[in-house]
Amino acid sequence: MNPAELKEILQKVKNGKLNVDEALKELKELPFKDLGHTKIDLHRSLRTGYPEVIFSPGKTIEQIEHIVGSMLKGKNNILCTRADEEIFMAVKKLSRRAEYNRLARTISIIQKKMKMPATYISIVTAGTSDIPVAEEAAVTAEIFGNKVKRIYDVGVAGIHRLSENMHSIARARVIIAVAGMEGALPSVIGGLVDKPVIAVPTSVGYGASFHGITALLGMLTSCASGVSVVNIDNGFGAGVLASMINKL
Repeated sequence: MNPAELKEILQKVKNGKLNVDEALKELKELPFKDLGHTKIDLHRSLRTGYPEVIFSPGKTIEQIEHIVGSMLKGKNNILCTRADEEIFMAVKKLSRRAEYNRLARTISIIQKKMKMPATYISIVTAGTSDIPVAEEAAVTAEIFGNKVKRIYDVGVAGIHRLSENMHSIARARVIIAVAGMEGALPSVIGGLVDKPVIAVPTSVGYGASFHGITALLGMLTSCASGVSVVNIDNGFGAGVLASMINKL
């Protein structure tokens, strides 16, 4: 248990804001809150520095409303990924601060300002079709307190576009490179910079791209050093990893 949380509960009892039974209930719920359908990990931010995030697919709107309503009682920022506009309208009724990014399909609720390092994260896409995944990474990095520079549609089909933006890319603390098709962009960037590159394969491409598997395998077998790879279309995972590196 976090000593600050325990102190806060004891102070509420002392000031008459909580009785003993209510205090025991709060103490019981500190590690996680059981909603029946979901067990919200309330201590994840204490363990990892990042709060639990709501992955929307597979959940009903009522379940998401219940989860968000419970999380709003805390102080952490709230992020829902892969959410549609119907889910957003339901969440918006719970919090006026809820914002929807249609490209990323994310819902963000900012409850506190995060300490932001002076350094930034570059997010680079090979094509315009890769932008939704890149935006998921960008929103994730931003809600966790990072400056982000977006550099889109600079893939290897027109390599001169990349060259013109290399100054901004290379000055970042960490780079997220998002690409489908053959997934060549991270290898090219990895051979030009002295910063870590997080490669994100996307499911963009024709038949032989196998819904991102070709890009994934190409990135995993990159000959450029300093390139790490997350799962297909996993902009969220890339955003969290980039945030952790940027805040080291």
